[in-house]
Amino acid sequence: MMDYKVFRTINRLAGRFSLLDMLMIFISNRIRYVFTSVLIFMWFRNHLQRKVALYAITSAAITVFINTVIKCFYFKPRPFVKRRVGILIPSKTDSSFLSKHTLLTFAVSTSILLYKRSLGLFMWGLSFLTGFSRIWVGHHYPSDIIRSAFIGSLTSIVISKTARFFHPFFRL
Repeated sequence: MMDYKVFRTINRLAGRFSLLDMLMIFISNRIRYVFTSVLIFMWFRNHLQRKVALYAITSAAITVFINTVIKCFYFKPRPFVKRRVGILIPSKTDSSFLSKHTLLTFAVSTSILLYKRSLGLFMWGLSFLTGFSRIWVGHHYPSDIIRSAFIGSLTSIVISKTARFFHPFFRL
């Protein structure tokens, strides 16, 4: 019940402030292009940054796999399916747990944070905004966002600590 109360506190602001609504919709739908652009830039920058980008891409791919497996076995209705909530943009009615947007942004930003602190902190900030925007637009509960952030970050940490032992290409 606490999850729903926190969700309502955030989501009831949706539709009241047009500029914030537009910002949250933009972040929710388009922030992935910022992450993609950063990874492309890092890939062509130098050898070290290419490997960091490779770690981030690997982490993102693994989180998508984790998300797919979890959704095969666990279903949690999205907030707008069970209750009347403010929904700013259309969404699928698949499981609310996990938030793929949040998983991917945290997987990428944590991978970057482990090797490029200032850029990684900026990207983490964008990841937090992404998760927050998913609550704002009415698509996910806060617990979905927190768990997605945790799994995305943990995946990146595990990849960073173990990948270099399995393949020489991953060695930094």
